[in-house]
Amino acid sequence: MPPFRAADNGTPLAQARMLILRTLLTRLLTTAVTLAGVAVIVFFVIRVVPGNPIAMMLPPGATEEDIARLSALYGLDKPIVTQFGIWVSGVLQGDFGTSITTRQAVLDLVLGRLPATLELAIMALVMAVILGGAAALTGTRFRGGRTEGAIDVANGMALSVPDFLWGLVLILLFGVLMPIFHISGRVTPSLDLPLTTDFYLFESLFRLRFDLWADIVAHMFMPALALAIPLAAIIGQLLKQSLKETMNLDYVTLARTKGYGETRVILREALRNAALPTLTLVGVQFTFLIGGTVIIERLFSYEGLGNMAIDAVINRDLPLIQGIVLLFALIFTAVNLIVDLLYAVLNPRLRHA
Repeated sequence: MPPFRAADNGTPLAQARMLILRTLLTRLLTTAVTLAGVAVIVFFVIRVVPGNPIAMMLPPGATEEDIARLSALYGLDKPIVTQFGIWVSGVLQGDFGTSITTRQAVLDLVLGRLPATLELAIMALVMAVILGGAAALTGTRFRGGRTEGAIDVANGMALSVPDFLWGLVLILLFGVLMPIFHISGRVTPSLDLPLTTDFYLFESLFRLRFDLWADIVAHMFMPALALAIPLAAIIGQLLKQSLKETMNLDYVTLARTKGYGETRVILREALRNAALPTLTLVGVQFTFLIGGTVIIERLFSYEGLGNMAIDAVINRDLPLIQGIVLLFALIFTAVNLIVDLLYAVLNPRLRHA
């Protein structure tokens, strides 16, 4: 059998496009299967948990007739398989049901809180990349010395403490002992909010309302930092290891022979190739970062989707729980899809395979 040639299947550019198309179609199919599985699991699991959500929303003196009437109103008197069919039919039409506790459409509630959570997660990701990248570059520049050892110890400490404990430490330090940042809420209630969307951070910056933007950042800083510290340690460790391996490659050695300084060699020669594995990690960890906002938002009384999820679980608001979990699953799969496509585009070995 003759050896494979790139020309047999078209140009490298055509191969790259086919690879991206196959990746996209495969991931879309996987996303559909994943969302279907999540919908089935969350719908049936939350219904086997003891407790009647209708009884919880009625006053203590409510009669059985009152409970039966509200159960019929929310469709909870039907067989569970029938309930699932009705819910899935509504979801496919964009109707996620009505919240039992607030009497509002689930989709409106979820989309109203989602921007706050996304802004918090994005800010935490940016902080993690900055902190982790700085630690990796510094450790690589001064590898083999005490500086690298100190960075490794700091990374170990950051990884050994979960994000909610970092949140408690930050509240104690910068909210109680040195009250620099706000410890609760998303924005100061007395401030005027001339905003048309729920993306407060981005819209205030776009409108050049720096006073409002600074207040929003002051509220987000500590919860974002609590989320960012463990992720920064992971990024720092992986990027530093990739940089140390890249520093031994031939083209880096050639750059040194041209008289380039060590810092320039790291930034201009080694970092570009070493950052690709870290990019994949950042994308995967971003999904876990969004999931981690649940506890952090509760700890800082931050008005995001995670805080709403805890309230929904406490009140056994079944339609709201289903909508939040399904949205989280959609975000996770969408982020993973984007990461796969970026990896296929940026990795030269895959583009020219």
